[in-house]
Amino acid sequence: MDLIAQFVARYRKEYDFYEQACRMAAQVLDSNLQSTGVRAIVTSRAKNPTRLEAKVRQRSVKTPYTSVEQIYNDIVDLAGVRVALYFPAEREEVGRVIRSLFALVSEPKEFPTPGQPSYKKRFSGYWATHYRVRLPETLLNESQKRYTEANVEIQVASVLMHAWSEVEHDLVYKPLQGKLSDDEYAILDELNGLVLAGEIALERLQRAGEQRISEHDREYTNHYDLASSLLDLAREKLAGLNIHDSALGRVDLLFALLRELNLGTPENLARYIEALHSDLERRPLAEQIIDQVLGEEPTRYTTYEHIRALDVPVMSLTASGPPKVSQSDAIGQFMSLWIDYEKMLRAIASGRGVESLGIPSMKLLRVVKEVPDQLHVSAEHLRRFRNQLVHGIEVPDADYIRAQTSELQMLVARLKDILEPQAKSARKAATKKK
Repeated sequence: MDLIAQFVARYRKEYDFYEQACRMAAQVLDSNLQSTGVRAIVTSRAKNPTRLEAKVRQRSVKTPYTSVEQIYNDIVDLAGVRVALYFPAEREEVGRVIRSLFALVSEPKEFPTPGQPSYKKRFSGYWATHYRVRLPETLLNESQKRYTEANVEIQVASVLMHAWSEVEHDLVYKPLQGKLSDDEYAILDELNGLVLAGEIALERLQRAGEQRISEHDREYTNHYDLASSLLDLAREKLAGLNIHDSALGRVDLLFALLRELNLGTPENLARYIEALHSDLERRPLAEQIIDQVLGEEPTRYTTYEHIRALDVPVMSLTASGPPKVSQSDAIGQFMSLWIDYEKMLRAIASGRGVESLGIPSMKLLRVVKEVPDQLHVSAEHLRRFRNQLVHGIEVPDADYIRAQTSELQMLVARLKDILEPQAKSARKAATKKK
């Protein structure tokens, strides 16, 4: 048995492993793209053994293999996921989602790449981005840990480009009836031109839809509309800033919150985006707007907590039992204390002439010189924990939440010890002046 035959025989035994790995990757990616508001068709497949053998033998003509492991390292798409986008302009957003979910094995490969085709093309060819990733352990339970060893290739392109590339790939790179004629190459090139023109039309269609959705007197009917409007309004309101540094985030949760509070219109959304212009944090835009909505009225935390309770985690593939009742109680205790903490920060801001929009920033504490550095560190840690609790996919266990509640209690107590004497002194001084 030659080396390639050995490789194919081994791969046939491992076929189910690669099939399951790419299926799980596709499942988690599809769920997250849906929650972000990206319209796409996500599919997966493990490499067909018969076609794989033909590909390896073809590649071995130029670069002879010396070991089975060398072949495994050379074939990067044994487990493959395909993301076919309705709108080509959303490739960057998909890239951010992929980077946040998976461990990159290497830097993404952008197409088209320079080459010397036998036929001189008039059009640029295949436009796509290929990612080579692995499933991180955080997405898997103990019985699934072995799938972290599988490299998965994720191909991201428009639905039109994927269709054209399938035709070209089978005719040019896997010719079953001999080498193509110049006329056949010309026809493929012509089809590529039509596909590229089609992508331009899709981009125009997307922009037209964004403009229609962003009419101020209409309500968003789904989170896909909200995602389009969010991008459109962000480009307009945040002109000059790179909004692509911030991913969209869980637009589905933002949509549910706005709908529940009767705020689901472009006019209301624009108001929240306007408040981001001076301090655009590198956090998902949906997450920042949710924080503003909650910060306006503390009772909204209860509404959002209910929405989160109905939300099925989309990131984790881990099988888990029903949530503990004590976990819900622990969340309620922390958030109740956090609301009091926010009120204290707003009072500090007001007393020092600092305007506070939405969730008060921890930067407010740095205005108070009497607050020691160790409290700044504690405040920043608790802010990150609060964001994880409100926006994160997986909720920490009850004991950890209680520990953070205790830390928050100590922080509030320390701040009161520092700030209340100052407030009393200020009140006495004001009384004497009267």
